[in-house]
Amino acid sequence: MNTILFELYASAVDTMKICKQLGYELGEIDIRQFPDKETYIKINSDIINRQVIFVASIDKPNNKFLPLLFAAGTARELGAEKVGVIVPYLPYMRQDKQFQPGEGITSKYFASIFSQYFNWMITIDPHLHRRHSMSEIYTIPTYVLHSTTPIANWIKANVSDPIIIGPDMESEQWVAEVAKGAQAPFIVLEKTRKGDREVEVSLPKIDEYKTRTPILVDDIISTGKTMIETVKHLNHLKMKPPICIGVHAVFSGEAYSDLLNSGAEKVVTCNTIKHQSNMIDISDLVVNCLIENING
Repeated sequence: MNTILFELYASAVDTMKICKQLGYELGEIDIRQFPDKETYIKINSDIINRQVIFVASIDKPNNKFLPLLFAAGTARELGAEKVGVIVPYLPYMRQDKQFQPGEGITSKYFASIFSQYFNWMITIDPHLHRRHSMSEIYTIPTYVLHSTTPIANWIKANVSDPIIIGPDMESEQWVAEVAKGAQAPFIVLEKTRKGDREVEVSLPKIDEYKTRTPILVDDIISTGKTMIETVKHLNHLKMKPPICIGVHAVFSGEAYSDLLNSGAEKVVTCNTIKHQSNMIDISDLVVNCLIENING
């Protein structure tokens, strides 16, 4: 199928690399706002009877989600055969149950709307948490890719004698994969959360690894509070300054600078959200998924 790819919102993923390796055309699209803040969409490339793929970083989603849907609707109206989307960071996965009476389960509503506009979706390490699979809320094929190998490869190439530290017991399987790829031991934090921005942490058996370089890994760095408390704890133990690695560079408020100022040696993220900390490229994961599942 003749495929054309459109990049929205200055995606961090290397769209030129994807197009070059797969022979896709990089399409032209105009997205802007009218003076009244409504969205204007204009697709300038021929898409009749073609597969259209949008690559969209939709962190801070409230201003990006509706234009993405309008772009997909425009593509269908203009004759696209299929419309797929690559969303490296998938928002609205946090609220996956009703924690208190009256709350909306926004992950379910988001997925329902999303599934109406696209034929398929590719995403990286979505925060499933209490859900076992994307199919519980998405009715389209969803291809979930994992960043464990690129992260492990970065650690192997850049850090000697590491100890991998995960954020909680729920992350143990994911952290174990990173550690296996990096050929390093791992431990997971024991933490007590006292609110959205207050966390107490402890590290079991850390004395066994006091001479190693701590590598803190997590899927999302948002407030950074857990990592900050862990960095302070490691500094108190007089370990080497830790390296903090996150898949998704959400970084609410001053979280990035706060994390660096807490004593971290550096902060490294995957290029799912455009940020100065992007050092780990996940583009090859996307290319391989497209070859295996979409191009055929």
